Amino acid sequence: MNTAAQTPAETKAKNTRTLVGKVVSDKRAKTVTVLIERRTKHELYGKIVAKSSKYHAHDEKGEYKLGDVVEIAESRPISKTKAWVVTRLVQKAAEV
Repeated sequence: MNTAAQTPAETKAKNTRTLVGKVVSDKRAKTVTVLIERRTKHELYGKIVAKSSKYHAHDEKGEYKLGDVVEIAESRPISKTKAWVVTRLVQKAAEV
């Protein structure tokens, strides 16, 4: 048996899902919309198809802007549509 007991924080951190995507909207207060794109193989035809999903993520300080690439982690439900939290900035948006 495993004698080393894990703390609840270690257990939670291991089980949370994380995704990396691009911020497509930052208009709402303390919320950003993140677009996650993935490529999958079509079940019948075998063609590689691009699929995408949008997630609302909590941004407490309002520091992430349109075009930033961020990492989001699953959390408890914060509102009706928001159950993800932005954990870190992967890449800053290129300024034009």
